[in-house]
Amino acid sequence: MTDQNFQADVIVVGGGLAGMVATHEAVLRGRRVLLIDQEGPQSLGGQAYWSLGGLFMVDTPEQRRLGIRDSAELALSDWMGSAQFDRPQDANPRAYAERFVDWAAGDMRPWLHGLGMRWFPVVGWAERGGALAGGHGNSVPRFHITWGTGTGVVAPFAKLMQDHAMAGKLRLAFRHRVTALEVTNGAVTGVTGDILEPNTAPRGESTGRVVTGSFQHQAESVILTTGGIGANHDLVRKHWPVDRLGQPPKRMISGVPDYVDGKMHAIAADAGAGLINEDRMWHYCEGVENWNPIWPNHGIRILPGPSSIWLDAKGDRMEAPCMPGYDTLSTLKRILQAGDHSWFILTQKIIEKEFALSGSEQNPDLTDGGWREVLKARLGKGATPAVEAFKEEGVDFVVSDRLEDLVAGMNKLTPQQPLDLEHLRRQIAARDAQLANPFAKDAQVTAIRGARAYRGDKLIRTAKPHAILDPENGPLIAVRLNILTRKSLGGLHTDLRGRVLTPTGNILNGLFAAGEVSGFGGGGYHGYNALEGTFLGGCLFSGRIAGQNA
Repeated sequence: MTDQNFQADVIVVGGGLAGMVATHEAVLRGRRVLLIDQEGPQSLGGQAYWSLGGLFMVDTPEQRRLGIRDSAELALSDWMGSAQFDRPQDANPRAYAERFVDWAAGDMRPWLHGLGMRWFPVVGWAERGGALAGGHGNSVPRFHITWGTGTGVVAPFAKLMQDHAMAGKLRLAFRHRVTALEVTNGAVTGVTGDILEPNTAPRGESTGRVVTGSFQHQAESVILTTGGIGANHDLVRKHWPVDRLGQPPKRMISGVPDYVDGKMHAIAADAGAGLINEDRMWHYCEGVENWNPIWPNHGIRILPGPSSIWLDAKGDRMEAPCMPGYDTLSTLKRILQAGDHSWFILTQKIIEKEFALSGSEQNPDLTDGGWREVLKARLGKGATPAVEAFKEEGVDFVVSDRLEDLVAGMNKLTPQQPLDLEHLRRQIAARDAQLANPFAKDAQVTAIRGARAYRGDKLIRTAKPHAILDPENGPLIAVRLNILTRKSLGGLHTDLRGRVLTPTGNILNGLFAAGEVSGFGGGGYHGYNALEGTFLGGCLFSGRIAGQNA
């Protein structure tokens, strides 16, 4: 786009998933839309492109084929037990959550199916909770991985953007960085900012910020869909909930590109927008440094099965519900009581069956392939090629046939917090002894056996229980785990029509928000905890609402 002044009905700021959905819905209503993004056209789709493509859906054909009995009522009970809404400003987030669960159990799948999306038939069981029925966690598997992963979620909407632009219903303005919202008589009436020099860097890599011009665009409505704060570690630390989680880690790695910097939060606040629940965040405990990074400080999350032994930085085995795949927030708090990192200890048999890596680029069989590629990668000898590459090249991985050598290698990685060999041996041996009978008191062993009762887990996600210290199951593998920044659970406060509210709860006329910048709906529809698959789902849901009302 070359026009520096363009009169639109709706301006959407941010070309990620929520922005594209909002744009599409607005175009369907006959609105003239201008879609602005500070990155180039190669980055259309934003963070969603890099995701595993998991979607939280309820009572689906995929679930029913696996014998999973789900319902909107059970899903809502799980959501509310996880969200733990407890603040006066949670009224809109709670209402968004209720409506989202209804949508996830109703129109969501048919709508996406009509756009061409399809799902891997084995439904994943994420965030299992591990405590009481009324608390955090998914009671049943609900994590539906889209064929094509994140690229498969982004693709139909990116195609719609091209179609709308070709039809003259949409103008695309890439390398446009919004620096201020225009406010006239108390209403947002447009955006101003910088035009950045063109950049052809591959998607996800850092891009230049050389300014070549300026712009000023007006519209009846502006929709912000600019994402969260995950790459801005200073901002993460500023909002870190010390009272709930303890001090933030001194070192974190980034699960998002560096343009996810949260700058639009402050720009919107300067225009009169209200922000709520900024202390609610979702950062992962199982991050490893990417040996082949795309963006600065690039981290990848391990999606673990339930069998790895999880130790804190002092070498103490963590208690339930701080087990792999069960309760992220509780585990994060527990890890930070001992240090900034933690450890997995596992065997070759476990890594082959249980390790997956989050991200479209780490799962080429699901992203670009089909059944033949999936069966070869997931059920063949060895772990997936991506996991084996991390085991060979990753700085956080230690591999050895003997526990003595394994611990020596671990201590080379963290000499500031050395581990005691015999302390680790006693803990692992005690765990292994629990496998002599079909019953046990060890919560993790019980959880492993429970996981294998689900056909999906037994097939591709949970190894047969075995002794860690038995050489027949080796080699032994240790993985240093780092805190990986990822999602903001709070943000711009919106009502049920996607309209941004002021700090006093009044409507800020002309301004709407969707996606992560609005806490995925209402200013934080997750509450304190996420059930996974709800980030992409929240972008889809809140994006639709904003586009239908702006």
